[in-house]
Amino acid sequence: MSLNEVHISSLVVHVVPEHLASTKTTIESFDGTEIYGESEEGKLVVVIETENQGYITDTIDAINQLDHVLSTALVFHQIEDNLDDETEITE
Repeated sequence: MSLNEVHISSLVVHVVPEHLASTKTTIESFDGTEIYGESEEGKLVVVIETENQGYITDTIDAINQLDHVLSTALVFHQIEDNLDDETEITE
C-alpha cells in the first residue's frame, strides 16, 4: 500500500427536508467534505477526499449520527495512489 494516496468517496445523505440548510452547514464543516448536489426532498450528494481511509468511515459515522439525518449510503470509493509518480511525469 502506498503512503501517498488519496481516498475519494461519495455518499447520498437523506436529511429531514426542513433541516436541510443547517445539516448542510454541519456536513461542510468536516475536513475534506463538499456537497455537490441536493434535492428538495432532502437528499444530498456529499464527496469526501482524504489521505486516510479511516477518516472516511469516521466521517460517515459522524454524519449518520447528526440530528435530522435519516440515512447515509456510500455509493463510490476510489483510491488514487502513486501521486508523486504522476506528478513527476506531468511536470
